Amino acid sequence: MDINIGDIVLGDVALAHLPHLKQSLLLIITKPDGYGNLLGLLLNAHQPDSNSPWKIRMSDGEADIPLNASISVSYPYIIHKTSCRAIQGKVKKEFLDYILRSFVKFSADVHFEALSPGDSFAVPPSGKVLDGKDLANMIDASLDMWLTSGRFNDEFEEKLAVHLGMKYALTTNSGSSANLLAISSLTSHQLGERKLKDGDEVITVAAGFPTTVSPLIQNRLVPVFVDIELGTYNIDVSQIEEAISKKTKALFVAHTLGNPFNLDRVMELCDKYNLWLIEDNCDAFGSTYQNRQTGTFGHISTMSFYPAHHITMGEGGAVVTNDSSLYRILMSFRDWGRDCWCRPGKDNSCSKRFGWKLGSLPEGYDHKYIYSHIGYNLKITDWQAAIGLSQLEKLPLFTKRRRENFRLLYKGLQAFEDYFILPRATERSNPSWFGFPLTVKKNKIFSKIDIVNFLEDSRIGTRQLFAGNMLRQPAFIQTPLRLRIRNSPLLNSQRLSGKHYRMLPNSDTVMKNTFWIGLWPGINRNAILSVLGRFDDFIKSRKADV
Repeated sequence: MDINIGDIVLGDVALAHLPHLKQSLLLIITKPDGYGNLLGLLLNAHQPDSNSPWKIRMSDGEADIPLNASISVSYPYIIHKTSCRAIQGKVKKEFLDYILRSFVKFSADVHFEALSPGDSFAVPPSGKVLDGKDLANMIDASLDMWLTSGRFNDEFEEKLAVHLGMKYALTTNSGSSANLLAISSLTSHQLGERKLKDGDEVITVAAGFPTTVSPLIQNRLVPVFVDIELGTYNIDVSQIEEAISKKTKALFVAHTLGNPFNLDRVMELCDKYNLWLIEDNCDAFGSTYQNRQTGTFGHISTMSFYPAHHITMGEGGAVVTNDSSLYRILMSFRDWGRDCWCRPGKDNSCSKRFGWKLGSLPEGYDHKYIYSHIGYNLKITDWQAAIGLSQLEKLPLFTKRRRENFRLLYKGLQAFEDYFILPRATERSNPSWFGFPLTVKKNKIFSKIDIVNFLEDSRIGTRQLFAGNMLRQPAFIQTPLRLRIRNSPLLNSQRLSGKHYRMLPNSDTVMKNTFWIGLWPGINRNAILSVLGRFDDFIKSRKADV
């Protein structure tokens, strides 16, 4: 008897939990091995067993033989081909695909549970929280053998937009690429008089992440730096208006470590001076301002899904907007600069693929090969999107844990307010904190380097507040870059002096005295208490040495 994958056979079985059962239907899911053994899945004429690894119903129409509607697919069973009495039929290809995927994902979940790392004494500043569902989704995407953006990406973009209450979400391969797309899109000729041009100015901060500023320089724009507030570590909104000139066209600002900046004032100024607002939400997914999610205020908002961030897909990011024109432009810049908006593997979405006349190309030139912008290829793969989908489901839990860890750290570190400036949430906001920032106050017993080295030696990870004062970084000192600081005239980054740095005193303070520690959802209460204990040990030892 020639038995193949997908066949339903009647076979002799011996089951310890069902001793009365001598024969059963099995769905064969492997070819015979060298000994004649096959792997099948038992088909039971009853409701799916609650103890089964999965609960799958098989009904009429899923096989080429009549089946009781209550047939369930359950336990794997190894059977020798000589114990197979008769082939009863065969399941349809689509249902076989579903069954095999379910079996592979179940196996992946078992693997994850068996081999996932246990607790560690180290307390890293950031990290990813993954589970068997993430792994199963990755494998599901792999089984499609679709090597670029596909069905998982389409679903992730749709669900991300719905989650934020926005019209459009577009994935990209990193948060930094999202920032590059956001700024590049605003240089599009399709925006007419509102497009950003060579020499136009964009207001931002020096105490932030470099790839918020890099796209400005890469697009020949002029960054205008204002200072931050200590405690919130966000843009000092009182300095924005004095920095606005006739060339100012946009604000590009991040919610520092998940703490929303003062969106009321920023939006007011953008409306008053007709400025674009690009909202860098890479570190703040889950944060709210006046009960509205961050990432929903800007003309364009950007997100990051790097492993350190609020959800992860490994490498990945997104741009979000409510503007249909900006969405099309963003897609064009992301997808090689082409004018066509067909999804990967799709053709003729516009219903006139060979009916366009653009540029000086001949009429009828294939729309898939017409380019309206000088673009990039910044798409993600479906593997990444598949992880993002399962991670998005866990965001509420992740946000809850971040806030709980923040509260626990804050309560414990209040005892040391003589030595540290503790973080302060912006008024009317509810941050989903990315990290717990601390600024060392002037004191006689320790410096930032002292406490950071102590914590690192105690296996408690620390991080700087990103670039500190970015203007002091080698990239700015060794490269001649155009910039302004607050209301200054145009400056050359290679010719900055002490008087210029003193215009950003809080950015310098952050560079010298600020660091942050972790509160990501993979850190439990015991780890937080251990961190607080080490702070207590450090302060006591330093006091004793004085």
